[in-house]
Amino acid sequence: MMYVYLISSLPFPHQHYVGITTNLTQRLSYHNSGQSVHTAKYAPWRIEAAIAFRSREKAIDFERYLKSHSGHAFAAKHF
Repeated sequence: MMYVYLISSLPFPHQHYVGITTNLTQRLSYHNSGQSVHTAKYAPWRIEAAIAFRSREKAIDFERYLKSHSGHAFAAKHF
């Protein structure tokens, strides 16, 4: 399974990050340990939402959508 996830920063609640992975626990640990240059300064993080996909292509498409302008609006409204 592929997971598209949305995480939010605990000390900076307005900061969010969208990503894709096959292992949510490992990926959250990666973000919280400061290994990602995109999320290190806002750690620690928590998972707000994760959606499972059987199809890698559909997961990639949904991740791209969430990173778009209209996807940001969708995530703000629903997550």
